[in-house]
Amino acid sequence: MKESKYLQDNIQNIQKLFVIPALKGFETKSLSRLIKLSKVRQYEDGEIIIQEGDTDPWLYFLLSGEISIVKDNHAITKMNRQGEMFGEMRFLDNLSRSTSVVAVGPTVYLAVNTTGTTRLTSAGDAGNFLLMLYQVTSEYVSMRLRLTNDELVKAKNQVELLKHKLSTS
Repeated sequence: MKESKYLQDNIQNIQKLFVIPALKGFETKSLSRLIKLSKVRQYEDGEIIIQEGDTDPWLYFLLSGEISIVKDNHAITKMNRQGEMFGEMRFLDNLSRSTSVVAVGPTVYLAVNTTGTTRLTSAGDAGNFLLMLYQVTSEYVSMRLRLTNDELVKAKNQVELLKHKLSTS
């Protein structure tokens, strides 16, 4: 893994955040707070980004490349769209990581230190930042839960179809 220092709060870095769909609607001041707690990380194919069971404080936004989400040695899904978020469950529930995340080919991420609010200049900045992060995360989790519900219904329909085929054989 290659990692930058914490990013500088400047207009060029803030403009780069606008490529992340979840952050497009936020004010420059909010994105400025996010920048102060962010680093850019690069991983090569097969490198582990998140290890199941870990308790690190990082939340990630995919900038380029692809990742595989793995649970108990089973690939659950892959992500490859710019701006996709991962690592959000740890941020929301403060439990250990529930899955591993592995780079598929070279990948680049924006990594946000969710416990780094001491780097912000005031308590108000920290509170506003956390509120913004919770909003982005909850919207993303809601979207992902809807997709998971759709997948669950498809799987249940397939199970019912297989049961029917077995019972008529």
